[in-house]
Amino acid sequence: MSLQLETKVPDGPIADKWENHKFSVRLVNPSNKRKFKVIIVGSGLAGASAAASLGELGYEVEVFTFHDSPRRAHSIAAQGGINAAKNYHNDGDSVYRLFYDTVKGGDYRSREANVHRLAEVSLNIIDQATAQGVPFAREYGGLLDNRSFGGAQVSRTFYARGATGQQLLLGAYSALMRQVDSGKVKLHTRSEMLDLVVKEGRAVGIVARDLITGEVTSHSAHAVVLATGGYSNVFFLSTNAMASNVTAIWRAHRRGAAFANPCFTQIHPTCIPASDEFQSKLTLMSESLRNDGRIWVPKNVGETRPANQIPEEDRDYYLERIYPAFGNLVPRDVASRVAKRMVDSGRGVGALENGVYLDFKHAIAREGQHAIEERYGNLFEMYNRITDEDPYKVPMRIYPAPHYTMGGLWVDYNLMTTVPGLYSIGEANFSDHGANRLGASALMQGLADGYFVLPYTIGDYLADYLNTSPVPTDDPAFGYMSTNGTRSVDWFHKELGKIMLEHCGMARNESGLQKALSDIPALYEEYDSDVRVLGAGDSLNQSLERAGRVDDFFELAQAMCLDALNREESCGGHFREEHQSSDGEAQRDDENFTNVSAWEWTGDASNPELNVEPLEFENVALTTRSYKWSYK
Repeated sequence: MSLQLETKVPDGPIADKWENHKFSVRLVNPSNKRKFKVIIVGSGLAGASAAASLGELGYEVEVFTFHDSPRRAHSIAAQGGINAAKNYHNDGDSVYRLFYDTVKGGDYRSREANVHRLAEVSLNIIDQATAQGVPFAREYGGLLDNRSFGGAQVSRTFYARGATGQQLLLGAYSALMRQVDSGKVKLHTRSEMLDLVVKEGRAVGIVARDLITGEVTSHSAHAVVLATGGYSNVFFLSTNAMASNVTAIWRAHRRGAAFANPCFTQIHPTCIPASDEFQSKLTLMSESLRNDGRIWVPKNVGETRPANQIPEEDRDYYLERIYPAFGNLVPRDVASRVAKRMVDSGRGVGALENGVYLDFKHAIAREGQHAIEERYGNLFEMYNRITDEDPYKVPMRIYPAPHYTMGGLWVDYNLMTTVPGLYSIGEANFSDHGANRLGASALMQGLADGYFVLPYTIGDYLADYLNTSPVPTDDPAFGYMSTNGTRSVDWFHKELGKIMLEHCGMARNESGLQKALSDIPALYEEYDSDVRVLGAGDSLNQSLERAGRVDDFFELAQAMCLDALNREESCGGHFREEHQSSDGEAQRDDENFTNVSAWEWTGDASNPELNVEPLEFENVALTTRSYKWSYK
């Protein structure tokens, strides 16, 4: 192992670590902050909140986004809510309970100190967003309302109907644009990061491409922050926006940033099933629907009756049957695997028999259609527009789909990668969710990192470079141009996605992963020789852009399969079929794999070097996750 994975987790009781750390890190005084320049790549919740906060503090900030406006970042698609341990329902929630649920939900593969800090900061996030005017739902008396979400038995999820991500992003966007207007933040829209510039072992800038003109330019800074989201589009079909990609963090990985736990990917249980093989995008239905919707399949294989004609005695509410304590609110990885098991058993529903039912019949009968409309009306409308089915009258059809990625660039407690001066925040890093993310925690982490963690920790690094100028950089060579190929970029991406979903998706096994590691390099070689990229490299060229992104997905896919093959256990979203209990539950190997896998680039995508960060659990006991009988 050549990398030194220094976590920089402070000593002391876990409840005191963050407060003590904020006091111990070096500070940059207000007048000196103006002397430092920071580049932020990405304009979603993590990137926008970080840019707004650093600009407000006085730093010179440049933000790069490949959208025409930061408002179009994929954070806008988040629906169900954001967690915070406010305990407004007085149902037993606390900072420790949120910490506990997150560690347990991640199947004990996250760093305790980071998770506890996230739970602490959650309290501030809601106050910040409310002050910005985010229109959270409110109870009759005016207090902010809460939902329950998967993986918890308390109500801690704040929401704005089914558009929470949009409303939170508008709040962060407003804060960001205030700083743009003041001149402290410079915003580059329709720009894509092509490379990280490293000089003498530290990050000193980026190379970016203007997606309108095709111009490639270099930009230097004292520090670089990557806030570019996850990599679920490696599967081609996912809930992510079609433009979402891994390029920024993968190019940083190639420059020395360790990539942690790439095989930890999440399959979301409530997506609209694919309707044909030509689809290019899957649609997420909020996990909040599992509050009132009941999930079931017909008891009989080959059932042909419409859902509303199947009597109760012929319905299997399988999550309530298997997990009576949590029922439909089991964590996402559990709900997804059991849905797959139901469909594989021949009880799938819909024309393609590739879904399960999410039924609101009982909730409507109990509370009335108007109450359900108030909670989920825009989600029901979206479902109706896509499927031409009325979920008030017939059950929704759902099925798991690739969604969130818990893996990402390895970061220490300060959110700095293994490349000094390079930070990674939000979904782009690995730090807070372990092997499975609880619902409503993605928005929480993005805003925690951007508003409340990075603004404290980045000064500790910058303090060493006071009165130094950013290092100038040169443009690197760049090219993917070829007009001799016969197949499109999307054809290769779709074929790669099929391999990944089959062999490194909801279930993995040794033979399948070995096959994937044979098939992917062969397809990659064909891609290099036969991909068709038309047009020029110095002008608007979306085919060229996609080619670069898919190239990175090919290399990432190999890392994911190698990581999945190496991790000889089942934990969270990583389910190795060889490691399961008699009733199909995941079986961890705590003796050998209570660690973070941090992969180092060697120049050969098929042969990275493995580094390991041991995980210590001093506050939450390592136990087998159970959602059947009791809270713990």
